[in-house]
Amino acid sequence: MDVLVLNKITGHEDEINEIKDALKSTKSVRLYKRYSVLLKHFDGFTNRQIAKMENIDEHTVSIYIKNYKSKGLGGLNIGHGGGASKKINEKQEKIIVETITTKTPEDVGFESKKNWTIELVRQWIIKEFNITMSHRGIAYVLHRLNLSYTRPTYVLAKADKEKQEKFKNDFEVLKKMLNGLVDTILFEDESMIRDYQAIQKNWFIKGHQRKIPTYGKNAGVKLMGILNYETGKVYCEEHEKYDAQIFKDFLENVLKQYPTGKIVMVLDNAKIHHAKLIQPFLNEVRDRLELMFLPPYSPEMNLIEGLWGWLKSSVINNVFYKSLPQVRNAVEKFIRNINLVPTQTIDRLCVRM
Repeated sequence: MDVLVLNKITGHEDEINEIKDALKSTKSVRLYKRYSVLLKHFDGFTNRQIAKMENIDEHTVSIYIKNYKSKGLGGLNIGHGGGASKKINEKQEKIIVETITTKTPEDVGFESKKNWTIELVRQWIIKEFNITMSHRGIAYVLHRLNLSYTRPTYVLAKADKEKQEKFKNDFEVLKKMLNGLVDTILFEDESMIRDYQAIQKNWFIKGHQRKIPTYGKNAGVKLMGILNYETGKVYCEEHEKYDAQIFKDFLENVLKQYPTGKIVMVLDNAKIHHAKLIQPFLNEVRDRLELMFLPPYSPEMNLIEGLWGWLKSSVINNVFYKSLPQVRNAVEKFIRNINLVPTQTIDRLCVRM
């Protein structure tokens, strides 16, 4: 993995704090992206690097930064161009996002159609709002609304929707306690990173396949990790196994990582997380550390789950390592590099909760 060399822009702490506050409070997806661009700019990324991370063109990055420098945060409330997109108002935008993310085309009248395409979205907008737009115009609107054509994932059907909603409401309350009754929110999980994980699609010569050499081994690194919801910082430890004593030791190390303030740790219902062995310790540190358990069968609600997928797709998938130290080295480099730019981790993992 390439190591990014950043020329961090200093002397702008007040501006950076103002942008961070605006990013936390905005409900606009578009403004959130623009604030994120500015934070990466102050972190020292080039416009080209920012464009790649934010999936926008370099010229757009330049416009955001230029408008901010000339007009401040108010300069980011700019038009979107492409007059066709103005046909759809903000209320209709919310309906579009809600429909695409919670319903199938069949649910809204397209018989035997289970998956959204640009053409189906276009037809639905005509039907729902009596607005006619081109295929390109619809694609622009979807991109602007932070929607993308992605591979879905499975969730466990046993999940209790009422318990999930209760957790979401409880988490909203918890967020309001940040920097008050609560100083730190952490998401915790364990993951096994093997020397070979998966074959995934990648760019290559048409009609040919990339050849991945294998070594006939099955080594792996067992990780315990935490993700800081507010700062994006990641901390991981490697262990030979998972048991209650190791989890207790891990919690002690977490308290060393965060030596002051109240911590709430969000985690799943694994047996080691409820073990009798750790209960006396939790009672001793209850003023410093509180465990908040996710609803059963809800791994998608644990934000650090996204970290494992990000790690595997970045340095594990499509690669076979000769030895366990090579796996370990790749994992360590990945964690070290993302901690150089925690705003990227926030944008990727934390914004959905």
